[in-house]
Amino acid sequence: MQIILLNDVDHLGEKGEVHDVADGYGRNYLIPQGLARVATDGAIRQLRDEQQQQARKEAAKQEQVEELKDELEDMQVVFTAKVGEDNRIFGTVTTQQIAVELSNRGFDIDRRDIELDEDIRFVGAYTASIDLGHGVEATLDIQVIPESG
Repeated sequence: MQIILLNDVDHLGEKGEVHDVADGYGRNYLIPQGLARVATDGAIRQLRDEQQQQARKEAAKQEQVEELKDELEDMQVVFTAKVGEDNRIFGTVTTQQIAVELSNRGFDIDRRDIELDEDIRFVGAYTASIDLGHGVEATLDIQVIPESG
């Protein structure tokens, strides 16, 4: 009996795969448990259409992420901070502050996706890596300048 897996099944396969199984295993376990359905010509055709549709969605999402990466890498985020001796700022610039600044500019980036190369404790230029998902990582330029006054 040929079946299409609706969920991952240990020692058999992953969701969306077509497999030959014993009639009893398919009829008495996989189908009643909602783990599989009979692989008719129409069901296989529908499965292929769904896989193509999913691939198109993934390609579109990948393209959006690449565009977002380009936008982030073209921008520079500037923070002003009170400065003490040796151009040391009071406190640090955190990933939360960076996420808020990006949010103010229209980018929805979670602070946990931002990774700083080093702690931002002095006036100067820094970089941050932002994990955008889908294996894409953007580099953001950060500038810390002294507060005037």
